[in-house]
Amino acid sequence: MNDINTLVSPPRAEGQSGRSGTVPITVAYGDGIGPEIMEASLRVLMAGGADIAPETITIGEQLYLSGNTAGIDPGAWESLRRTRVFYKAPITTPQGGGYKSLNVTVRKSLGLYANIRPCRSYAPFVSTRHPGMDLVIVRENEEDLYAGIEHRQTDDVYQCLKLISRPGCEKINRYAFAYAQAYGRKKVTCFTKDNIMKLTDGLFHKVFREVAEAYPDIENEHWIIDIGAAKLADTPEAFDVLVMPNLYGDVLSDVAAQIAGSVGLAPSANIGEHCAMFEAIHGSAPRRAGKNSANPSGLLLAGVMMLVHIGQPEAAARVHNAWLRTIEDGIHTDDIFKPGVSKERVSTSAFADAVIARMGLTPVHLDSVAYTASGEAFPVPTASPRKPAVKELVGIDVFVHSTQPVEEIARRMQATITGGYELAMITNRGVKVWPQGLPETFCTDHWRCRFLAQPGQSFNPAMVVELLRRLTLSGVDFVKTEHLFTFDGEPGFSLGQGQ
Repeated sequence: MNDINTLVSPPRAEGQSGRSGTVPITVAYGDGIGPEIMEASLRVLMAGGADIAPETITIGEQLYLSGNTAGIDPGAWESLRRTRVFYKAPITTPQGGGYKSLNVTVRKSLGLYANIRPCRSYAPFVSTRHPGMDLVIVRENEEDLYAGIEHRQTDDVYQCLKLISRPGCEKINRYAFAYAQAYGRKKVTCFTKDNIMKLTDGLFHKVFREVAEAYPDIENEHWIIDIGAAKLADTPEAFDVLVMPNLYGDVLSDVAAQIAGSVGLAPSANIGEHCAMFEAIHGSAPRRAGKNSANPSGLLLAGVMMLVHIGQPEAAARVHNAWLRTIEDGIHTDDIFKPGVSKERVSTSAFADAVIARMGLTPVHLDSVAYTASGEAFPVPTASPRKPAVKELVGIDVFVHSTQPVEEIARRMQATITGGYELAMITNRGVKVWPQGLPETFCTDHWRCRFLAQPGQSFNPAMVVELLRRLTLSGVDFVKTEHLFTFDGEPGFSLGQGQ
């Protein structure tokens, strides 16, 4: 019997392991297909011996449309604080501005920084071109572009801020290596785009290398995200544990789940120091709502992850093995049904019935699973304290809304200088256009004007205030500023072309 704890057993947060007796959990039935797959999943978990006491909360579309832009009521937070375990069906976020992503809100508000998404093939019973695929994507869950900080700055230009922190990088990279060590995985691969985003993705890669030094027995490697994604899609067998920033992880975990067989089979765990959330990785599929045709497997396997997390390994194994037996018996929902392989096309509720009917059985062809009360659980990693760097202000980037030629913008900028600093360059969408720009460069109405202290001179906040005052008096429409600092003498800003 092959123990595949690695696929469904995330570590438990401190204080949550070894629970005895009935365990309260917070449950949300969600939107679209959510109520159908949650009902089916809970029914299977209970039949498998799960000793849980669900507390139901209402979240999602119903609250959004009633005027609650967060999609969750204050009372729901009280339940989550009390149970510290969230079993959540997919929800629908209405289209258009003003509505916050509830998934992002919950993950960030509760500190669920680690998203674990196992992707394994179930060949030959679920169609896939990669029968040997067995990997885990560890996705950073709180930062990156998912901070959701966006602005419209000019007629033409919109901005989304990409925020990456050293503590965030350290926690998720430590988690990936600790996970690999605990579950006998041999390699951790990091995906970034640090050849372009040298500071943000560069920090993620740098911390990955630092953390890897503490795990000499685990192979480590780094791929640029574009070729890495191509390799993942073509040869997923080359990877074991993958760790990456939020956006890349979100996209590629769906890709990996699909090439393994179906997004509908993929579970997900979100782990933090104080709470955990378990969910399917797919969405609410409103077009399928009410048709009793959706595959509950992703949410059901997330429930298996939850049972291991709360210390009910026997029930977790019983449910998981019954599910595996159902899959290999060819009892399939519409999304994975394939003539010649599948034996029976079933509804959501009928699939749940089939899994329940196989409780106590184990698969014949697929590897069965077994879990232990302790598993290989490890403490949820935290970031190490660091000594603050010596920080020095050396300049400022002033972003300007203007349709004037760059030469006129440069003239107006230089006219405001009072001494001690200079206009170093002007860029448009990151491309240097002054001095010595190329006439072929297409420009919008959004300009970055960089002022830097002259050699041997200092820069200070009073100079910033005076510069902005003079720009205001001259009629310059500045829409944003960014202070330029060095940290222990190293530039804390991208140098830009020609610098």
